Amino acid sequence: MTLAERTIAIAPVVKTVTVKASQAHAFQIFTTRFATWWPATHHIGKAPLANAVIEPKVDGRWYEVGDDGSECDWGRVLAWEPPARLVLSWHLDGDFQVRADTFSEVEVTFTPLGDRLTRVTLEHRGLERFGAKNGERLRGKVGSEGGWGGILDLYARAASD
Repeated sequence: MTLAERTIAIAPVVKTVTVKASQAHAFQIFTTRFATWWPATHHIGKAPLANAVIEPKVDGRWYEVGDDGSECDWGRVLAWEPPARLVLSWHLDGDFQVRADTFSEVEVTFTPLGDRLTRVTLEHRGLERFGAKNGERLRGKVGSEGGWGGILDLYARAASD
């Protein structure tokens, strides 16, 4: 990959949902109950998805567990600021192959709009780190309705009181 390919900026994918829940509850459902709303079809391991985990600490793992007990890393926790913010590294390229040496970032913010209403904004950025073509392919996939848009709708249904 050339330097020019690495320096071409790719617009981030930004999705927002409003959750009928407090900020703390919205954060908890997104993080500690991740597997209850993450679609089982969205996995990269060879075995069917049994669990998806975000470890609740900086440098914690973000990974899936197959029904055979196998584990497959998706990334790491870069920022853990309950109940307001979470940043994860995403080590999957445009073909959803793990790239240990390269990652984009997924930042999720939880903004209270009232006692029982929270705006959740997800920004997937740094896609150009995978190169222009691969980064654009990744953007197309995570920006689609089958990507973050549809996934956040599943989350919003699970998180709403």
